[in-house]
This record gives sequence, C-alpha cells and structure tokens, in this order.
Amino acid sequence: MIDPIRILLADDHTIVRQGLARLLEEQADFKVVGEATNGHMAMEQAVALKPDIVILDIAMPRMNGIEAAKRIRKHLPKTKILILSMYSHEHYIHNLMETGINGYLLKDASGREIIKAIRSIMKNETYLSPTISKVLVDANHLPDDRKKSTIADRFSQLTNREREVFQLIGEGHSTREIADMLCVSISTIKSHRANIMDKLNIDSPGKLIHFAIQLGLVDPSL
Repeated sequence: MIDPIRILLADDHTIVRQGLARLLEEQADFKVVGEATNGHMAMEQAVALKPDIVILDIAMPRMNGIEAAKRIRKHLPKTKILILSMYSHEHYIHNLMETGINGYLLKDASGREIIKAIRSIMKNETYLSPTISKVLVDANHLPDDRKKSTIADRFSQLTNREREVFQLIGEGHSTREIADMLCVSISTIKSHRANIMDKLNIDSPGKLIHFAIQLGLVDPSL
C-alpha cells in the first residue's frame, strides 16, 4: 500500500482550514496531519510532524507565511511548500520564489486546481496559478531598474528578529506586549523599532502598521 501524502495546513481562518481539510481528505491518498493558525505554529508543527507538503497562507498573525516558508525550507529542505493566498503582489511572489517554494495559488482557485497543484508538486514540479504566472512574466519584461521593488528592497534589509518585531507591530501589539511575547526588555523592542523605522525609511511608528498591510504581511481585518 502506498503511503498517503501527509499535509499540514496553515491559515488563521478556521473556516478556510476546515474547508480545505474536508476537500483534501476526500482524496484517498491525502492525509491532513496537522493545522496551524499562524506562521510560528506552522514552523513548529512542520518540524515536529515532518509533512510531505505544507500549505501556507501569507497574512497570518505572529509570523507571516513568508517568514514561515523561509524557516521551514531551512529546517526541512525536502518538505514541499504550497502558498495559498489572496495576494498577488509582485513583491512577495518574487520573495517567495527566491525562498524556494514549490507552488503558489490564489484563494479563488477551485478545489480541483488545489488537488492538481498538490499532485504536481509531489512530482517535483512547480505549480503556479495563471494569475501568478502572468505577474512573473510581466515583471520579467520590466526595465531592470523597475524589477526591484523599493518596498521589497527596504524590507529585505531587516534581520529575522526585526521582521518578527515588525510583524507584531503591524498586528497592533504594544511595545510592552511585544517585549513580553518575545521575552526581552521594553528598551530592546524600542531599539528594534528604531532600527526598523530607519531601514524602512518611516518617520513615525504609526506608519509601520500601514507598511505591514501594504506588504500583505498583515490582514487589514485583524
């Protein structure tokens, strides 16, 4: 008997996870082995469960899908990663492709396409929805000085810790809350925030949340 394809689902919306789980479990050779509500949990569960494929949303609390994909790829190079998101901005498509994801689908994809994507990825193929493919093709026809997004350039300068702090600021957490969550001092968080603002060329703390939403790292509804 062939072992089933073991799948980890990561999305902060319960209804999305439940719907995906039902869809996938209808396939005799698919098995959902875990669910995560944020990127940090997705990374921890991926390391613990070692699934064949992780399906990640981008805009999740605590740690977004982009950071989660990078860390999962680092710790589990053989695990496949499929992004399932509502966002199609060129910045994070390129960012994720450079991370080494295996597929990128928009959330308007049909159940049949999601299943097809998983099967293609498990055959070591890359699967991109038509819209995502078009974004990449169009970007490759831009002049060289426009291929690099100013937003992406600035964001890429942040360290892993600064990105984690930036994510939590974007979610609306206070300095004290972030310090408690990361088990560091308030002054340390203030220092990180100052560095983040300097690297992102932002002149007020309030604009950090807007920037996080603009990047698609934070769900505006949170």
